[in-house]
Amino acid sequence: MPESVRHVICPLADVPDPGALGFSPPGARFPDEWFLVRRGDSLHAYRNLCPHAGNFLNWKADAFLTRDKSLIMCAAHGALFDPVSGICVAGPCPGRTLERFAITVEENMVVAYFSRND
Repeated sequence: MPESVRHVICPLADVPDPGALGFSPPGARFPDEWFLVRRGDSLHAYRNLCPHAGNFLNWKADAFLTRDKSLIMCAAHGALFDPVSGICVAGPCPGRTLERFAITVEENMVVAYFSRND
């Protein structure tokens, strides 16, 4: 089993509600390689990569959601994703899914555990 690295992403209070926040794990090659989506007590994390064409989803820092903050949106081709499941609900890749990973909230901090291979 691969060894895990604990990475504290940010205080939970730093994630807008509703909203999104980009971040990168240790050793990342690009800024905002991953992002968090929050709606109340619901918090999810996804890789910042559209399954349609491999583009980053955001067009500027933390711009991952539609204007009404109800869906994740790819700025390149307009694909729309459910923020809870990561499934594309409209656009060029219906039914495809964003890559997600598990996060936890520990003492009001958002924490991820990455394998050394991530």
